This record gives sequence, structure tokens and C-alpha cells, in this order.
Amino acid sequence: MYEKRNDEANVGNVIHPLKDLTSAQFAALGGNAVAYVRAIGGDALSQMITDAQFDTDGLYQLVMSADGTPLLVTDTEDAVTDWLGDKNLGLATLH
Repeated sequence: MYEKRNDEANVGNVIHPLKDLTSAQFAALGGNAVAYVRAIGGDALSQMITDAQFDTDGLYQLVMSADGTPLLVTDTEDAVTDWLGDKNLGLATLH
């Protein structure tokens, strides 16, 4: 698949400074002001959060802060929307 941005990135061998950040430095950029939402299976969620029980066949919505801290686990997207409604968070989309 051709992507123009790949060609532009190679012009002059300029490397964007964000590509050299460690995981900790990248997480610190968002601090506690950026979160992301992703769908996750109950089996994977059980491995991440060991002090709770999840239906291994279930699909959950996980909201995590930029530093990797789980903020919310729910089984509906509507619950995520409601919860985020009164929070002052920027959301990052995953592609």
C-alpha cells in the first residue's frame, strides 16, 4: 500500500523527534489529560486486571490514560460516553 506520508518522511532523512521518545516520555506527553478507548476481550482484560473477574467471552470497553493506567471498564460504548461527559480529557484515537 502506498502512503504519501512515507515518502515525505524520507525526504532529507529528517526523523521526527517523537519517533525517538521512550514509552515513558511518550506517556508523559499526555499525563493525566489524554485517554484512549479500545474494545478488549474479557480474556485479555483478565490478564491486565487480575483483581477482578470478567467473562472470558465478553467484549468490554476499556478507557486508559496515556500512561497506561486503566480508568474505566464497561460493557457498553454508551457507558463510556456518559462517563467521559463530565471529564476534562482529550481522547486519542487508535488506528
